[in-house]
Amino acid sequence: MSDMTSSADAPRPPGRPRSVRADEAIIGATLDLLAEGNTIETLAIEAIAARAGVGKATIYRRWPGKEALLLDALRTLKGHPPEPAGHSVRDDLILLVGAIGHNIDPRAARIMPCLAPEVNRSPDRYQLYQNIIEPRRKLMREVLRRGVDAGELRADLDIELTMALLAGPMLIQRMLRWHPELDERIMPEQIVDLVLDGIRPR
Repeated sequence: MSDMTSSADAPRPPGRPRSVRADEAIIGATLDLLAEGNTIETLAIEAIAARAGVGKATIYRRWPGKEALLLDALRTLKGHPPEPAGHSVRDDLILLVGAIGHNIDPRAARIMPCLAPEVNRSPDRYQLYQNIIEPRRKLMREVLRRGVDAGELRADLDIELTMALLAGPMLIQRMLRWHPELDERIMPEQIVDLVLDGIRPR
């Protein structure tokens, strides 16, 4: 993807410092428009600029294109993943599983489920999704590898499959409300304990 580099990664030419207020207005306008039902395909830079109260040139000075802006906007929506303390594999996994599908911003509940069809239809959108999710997978991967190295988890553990086992139930419950009788407050601990029973050394 030619314009997938986020503004944080792109080198900035010398000149006036960027306006944080303008950045926040542009990101906020992008998320508002998505939450109102605009698809990624129909979302236009012109509409974002009008909602943010800036000119198109202001956006293009910050992001090389719509995909890069979307990447930053969705990263902002998701927020920073929690940092595992590193003392207990179980506690760290519960922390990370508890963060899956959990968003403080109410717009996330309207935006994230609508991205699934776009991710399935477009390789560019799929890459956008991967760019958001991979840093979170990396944290869980590191916790599991630490458990293997310490002998707490099986030496032959399939780490990638284990991450799917840990993430899947929480994701489907929070995004689709799959089972009304499941309690999301205790699910992270329940999921981790069930999976750990199967991946500890015999």
